[in-house]
Amino acid sequence: MSDRDDWEGKGFSFFQNLKCEYFPCHKTSKPEDFNCLFCYCPLYTLGDKCGGNFRYSEKGTKICTGCLFPHIRSNYPKVIERYPEIKKLASENRNK
Repeated sequence: MSDRDDWEGKGFSFFQNLKCEYFPCHKTSKPEDFNCLFCYCPLYTLGDKCGGNFRYSEKGTKICTGCLFPHIRSNYPKVIERYPEIKKLASENRNK
């Protein structure tokens, strides 16, 4: 999916829910490029290896309010490329 011709401009790689009462749910200077496709970030489950701008609360909860990574239009292939890691983690958790 690294070839831009495979995904750029396609409906499956970008979506905006302009009627959402939280749109955009993160501060951005480019709301026109804010991608709602990954409203729930698939990289969240990777914990501190997600690659985003997150922090942990005092109670250990991962807080992603400062992260725009999955919401940047051009990051679609970067998120998709991480799916094998998510699949591996899910498989490891299933076998515990």
